[in-house]
Amino acid sequence: MSGFKSALYAGSVMHHRLRPREHRLRYSIFYLLLDLDEIDALANRLRLFSHNRFNLFSFHDRDHGEGTQSPRDRIIRHLDQAGIETDGPILLLTIPRILGYAFNPLSIYFCHRHDGTLSAIFYEVNNTFGQRHNYLIPVAPGITGPVRQESQKSFYVSPFMTTDMVYSFSIVPPGKDVSVSVIGRDDDGPLIVARLTAVRQELSDASLVRAFFVYPLLTFKVIAGIYWEALLIWLKGIRLYPRPSPPDRPVTIGREATPESGREKSSVHDV
Repeated sequence: MSGFKSALYAGSVMHHRLRPREHRLRYSIFYLLLDLDEIDALANRLRLFSHNRFNLFSFHDRDHGEGTQSPRDRIIRHLDQAGIETDGPILLLTIPRILGYAFNPLSIYFCHRHDGTLSAIFYEVNNTFGQRHNYLIPVAPGITGPVRQESQKSFYVSPFMTTDMVYSFSIVPPGKDVSVSVIGRDDDGPLIVARLTAVRQELSDASLVRAFFVYPLLTFKVIAGIYWEALLIWLKGIRLYPRPSPPDRPVTIGREATPESGREKSSVHDV
């Protein structure tokens, strides 16, 4: 698979709720990093990975976006509307379908300029009520080190949290490893902290077989884990909030985090 930008990333996800009752979780997990221009070539090269067809592992366009455009065309449309350069690779970090099933709380698109530098990060969030929303945040030229961003929360994810929050993101883009951190803050300060850390592996049939047995039925465990952790949180007496209507617009535009915000040193993920 040499010459492909796509890869497999294996690691763990951690969530830590701070208030009003502390709650922690950590799960081992893996993601695929898929260059949207390579998906068909990957499907032709790999026996265990397919595009829009059933396989042990698969990627289906309808799992991402509004369903009327390919994932790449949809991302380019939103980048164009936001005035962000769109002529470089778009790499998607996501959990694939396994045996035909997937649920992705968060998928991340790393959007690049023609020269290969990062121009924007597009966060695609799904909740367990069948709704989806996106956060698009530009990346200024010349950024080195972690990318630090923030956005007003505008989408209902957990029944134990309101949308009256701000997300702070700290991202180490995919390389030898990848790190995605998010802090959710309300008027009283940090409420929840989450982090994904993972290490790159070659994407091959052999690595997919290893992932299947090391993380058996991962996609089924993701949704089961969400409901299990929700039960534990409810048993701790944390209040439920009613679900509001989804945002009128499919994309919320965020911003670069500033030193004045006091969030640039934070590690971060609530979704």
